[in-house]
Parts: sequence; structure tokens; C-alpha cells
Amino acid sequence: MKRAAGAPLPRLAGAEPPSASRRVALYRRIRGAIVEGSLSPGARLPSTRALAGELGVSRTTVEEAFQQLVAEGFLERRVGDGSYVSSAVPVRPAVPAAPAPGVALSARGRQVIGTPIHPDTLTSSAFRGGQPDVAAFPLRTWRRLLSQRLGRRGARLLDYGEAAGYRPLREAIAAHAATSRGVRCGPGQVIVLSSSQQALDLAARLLLDPGDDVWLEDPCYQGALGAMRAAGGNVVPVPVDQAGMDVAAGRALAPRARLAVVTPSHQYPLGVTMSLERRLALVDWAAAARALVLEDDYDSEYRYDGRPIAAIQGLDRAGRVLYVGTFTKMLYPSLRLAYLIAPDALVDAFVAARRLIDGHPPVLMQAVVADFMEGGHLVAHLRAMRALYGERRAVLVEALRREVGGAGRLGPSDAGLHVSLHLEGARDLEVRARALGLGVDAATLSAQAIRPGSVNGLILGDAALSPAVIREGVRGLARALTGGRRAAGRGAGRGGERRS
Repeated sequence: MKRAAGAPLPRLAGAEPPSASRRVALYRRIRGAIVEGSLSPGARLPSTRALAGELGVSRTTVEEAFQQLVAEGFLERRVGDGSYVSSAVPVRPAVPAAPAPGVALSARGRQVIGTPIHPDTLTSSAFRGGQPDVAAFPLRTWRRLLSQRLGRRGARLLDYGEAAGYRPLREAIAAHAATSRGVRCGPGQVIVLSSSQQALDLAARLLLDPGDDVWLEDPCYQGALGAMRAAGGNVVPVPVDQAGMDVAAGRALAPRARLAVVTPSHQYPLGVTMSLERRLALVDWAAAARALVLEDDYDSEYRYDGRPIAAIQGLDRAGRVLYVGTFTKMLYPSLRLAYLIAPDALVDAFVAARRLIDGHPPVLMQAVVADFMEGGHLVAHLRAMRALYGERRAVLVEALRREVGGAGRLGPSDAGLHVSLHLEGARDLEVRARALGLGVDAATLSAQAIRPGSVNGLILGDAALSPAVIREGVRGLARALTGGRRAAGRGAGRGGERRS
């Protein structure tokens, strides 16, 4: 800026955003000069008339900028004398100080950010795991229900809601969980949350004191591992075999553990189903040890061979099991609705914690989900998705057997939105790196292990992929398994490079 009667106003570094008005631009320039120390306390500014003439703007523009600065305490006006930088502004050196050292995180903060978790998933490519096919979601029905809700006293749904969740949705969840999962509960035990991860975090914070032992499946979902460790829990890795978590091993390792976290219907990431014998053993241990079980039933609705397996919660008679379900897999991920079914003795505590963290879930979307469930649309949608995902799973299994052969052993494939491929010989991290170069993205089993080296393989999500993408992805994976060369066997016999 040019000089006017009063202190010179330095230029700001960089250009103003194109959208900034002249008033905003002037306000930012003067404020920046004061904050950076170029204009010191007590400095007199040019008059609004003089400054407007120098800048070629209206006096009103300058006056409004000055008024804003006065309101924020940067300037003070003296009747008949002019405008000055407020004496209340601390004296700051015009030369920037050396960068301050990084802000130190708490031990919990370091634990939270140190948890290896999947990056944000913005595309569906082979073989990103855990994704439902949002393109198959019944948008027309959803749009109609949403429109009806907005038109039927919709303004009431824009206000604050109950911390435990919208009552009709809690009733619908309790009925659905009882019918489809064998859960024993009433609506008063249902707490609507934003995600299953929030349920894990809440449970860890409310149920664990620092140093408490907590059983965790090994390998496991890393979000569970991070939540337990961030709360100060002493994580005890309990091996998983073809019958699920080894309860006898857990008893031997930490008989007085406070909590056990399990994914019994479709274990993440191995895909095995916990046997009835071990489910009963887990419930018996929890009752005898006065421990609690957190049952994460994240994608149990999708079983392609027979009916879904009943939940552990339905076997519990001592009030020791907390059940977690999510609409992320049943409906669509960005809905951000899940639920926790808590024993009666813990409901009030979880509702209070929910209220403290973020109040309550979005009421409007809860109401639409309740209508979706009560109208029978959820049951119909799940039935259609089981058929669709089952067809895609069959394509994946057939392609893996044809293209990969003895290079990998397929885990259970009768449920869920992913399967595991155990590798023979090749290291999963090396295979993943080569696969990424071929356009194939598959998470590794080793990254989900608590004990290093306990598992070696890949996690293949298939639900959101078309048969063509699945087959193409398997061909790329086969090339990655052979070091990037053309896959051997039947596929290579047809000639030509495999495109992935």
C-alpha cells in the first residue's frame, strides 16, 4: 500500500483469494500487519477518507473494515483524533520467530495415531475389503422414504434427539436382531452409534482401566487393537484356528482378563466361524471371571451357505455380552449408523458417554432407517445382496483356483464381504507391493497380526466388484505371485499378456 496520513500499511504476502471482497481484503491486510508485528501498538492509521482515496475504494468499504477490526480489539477509535492500533495488542517482533517445536501428544494420542488402519476407501477396486456394493442400493425407495419423512413434520427431525437414539429405530433394531441373529434384548438396551469403531472405543474407555488384560483375536481388526491399547489395556493375543478364538489358550494366558473382543460369526480377517463349543466356553469363562465379551458382528448378515449363525449374545444368561452391529455393511458406508446392544446394567453408562462424546446420531437419517426396516425393505435388500454377493464369491473362488493354484490356500468362503488367501512361500508384503504395481490392492494378513510372523496372506474383498473386475484382479494377483511374470497354468496357455 502507498503511504497516507498515518503509519504505512505493509503488503500482505501472496495474493488475496479471488472471492475476497475489497472490504475483506483490507481487513485481512491490516489485521495481518498487526498480528505479524509490522504495525505496533499505538500506531496511528490513515483516515478512512485518505485511505479510501489512496486505494480507489469507497469510504464505506474502509469504514466497515475498520469497524470489524475495532470489534475484534485490533483497533481503537479516538474521537477527533483518528484510528490507532490497540494498546492491548502485545508487542510482537516484525521478524518471524524460529518455528516452535512440535506439540507433544499424550501417550493415548501417540497410541491412537500409531494404529495401522486402512486408508479412506474412495474407489472400488480389486480387492479393497469390507465394501458393500453401493450401486446396488435401492436408491429409489430410499429417496421416497426420505421425502416422506421431510414432508411429514420433518422440521421436528432437525432438532436435538435422544442420546441413545431415535426410539422407533431402536425398536426396529431390537426386533431385527432378535429375528435374524438370535439376540435377546429390548429396545431399551439398544444404543445407536455412528460406527462399530465408536462402539469399540466406548467399550474400551468405559470398561478398561490401564493395565487390565483384554483378550484379542490374533490376527485381528486393527481398529479393535488400537482402541484397546489407547485405553491402556494390556492386549493379550489369543490364537485363532479353524474353530475361532481358542478360549482355552485365553484362559491359560490371562484367566482374569477384564474383556474379550471377538468376531465370532465371520472372524476378521481369517473368515472362520467360532464353534458352538467355544462360544459356550467363552460365555462360561466370562460369567466365572466376571469379565465381559464384546461381540463385533460386523458383516454376519452375509452367509451364502445356510442361515446366518446365531449370535453369542443369545447364549448369555449372566449379562456379560455386549453386541455390536452396523448399517455400514447392510446399507451403505457414509450413512454412519451402527448400534450397541448392552446388558441392562451398562446401558446408562454407555448412554451418558455417548451424550458426552457427540450428543446423538442424526435424527432424520435414523427415522429413514427405521422406516426402511419397518417397511420390510431391509430384509428384501439383504436377501438380494446375499444372492448378488454369493454369485461374486463363486466367481472369485473359481478364478483363484484356476489362476493361483498351489501358490495360495483359500480360507473359508461361505460368508462375509472378504476371503483370506494364505500364501505358501511368498511373503505377503512383497506380493502386495508387486500387486499394487499391477493395479491390484489387497491388504495383508501379516499387517493384522499382533504377534509378528503368525500369519502370511492376503485379504480379498469381492462384494463391490463385478465378475469381470474380479477375474481381471485375480489375473493381476497371479502375476504378482509369480514375481510379475505371466501367470502359469491354464491362463497363460491362452497366450498374450494378462492385463490387471
